[in-house]
Amino acid sequence: MIRLTAAAFGLIAASLFPATSFAETKTAIFAGGCFWCVEKDFDHVSGVLSTTSGYTGGHVKNPTYGDVTSEQSGHREAVKIEYDSTKTDYAKLLDVFWHSTDPTDASGQFCDKGESYTPAVFVMSADEKALAEKTKAEVAAQLGTKIATIVVDAAEFYPAEDFHQNYYQTNNLKYSYYRNACGRDDRVKRIWGADAHRGIEKG
Repeated sequence: MIRLTAAAFGLIAASLFPATSFAETKTAIFAGGCFWCVEKDFDHVSGVLSTTSGYTGGHVKNPTYGDVTSEQSGHREAVKIEYDSTKTDYAKLLDVFWHSTDPTDASGQFCDKGESYTPAVFVMSADEKALAEKTKAEVAAQLGTKIATIVVDAAEFYPAEDFHQNYYQTNNLKYSYYRNACGRDDRVKRIWGADAHRGIEKG
């Protein structure tokens, strides 16, 4: 019987089973106006595994859509994004977020007005906060104006009602009409030009 030392076994194992990168699922939360639209945009970003429309940042527990749109809950419509860290990273998601929203509008987003529709980046660590603030400053310099999007610590996230999940797929005609009538894409293009919707694959 041939006996292998631990070192020899390790060398053989390494040659037979080369090291691989294992996916680590991470989470990001953004508020960019209508969560139907934010959800669709991020569903078409490489490396994103899932998106969930919901509410966060307010003081009401288990809020409903009515609670949030009443502008009395302190919550924003937001989207929780689960992503594969071996295929994308937080910097890429921030880049997509900035270039698919209107960061200059403090009153809401596009045709939707009120606190619940105002843009925000909900950060989960000091590193995320530093990167969000850095990119916010870069956006301000590029656009030459004050940025209304806030960077704030993440709070409890409440998934929205089932009706709102994947709305762009389950109610495609109504969704498409809404998005066009709201002027979202036209406004993003006016702000960002050729960089509008950067990082979002067509779909």
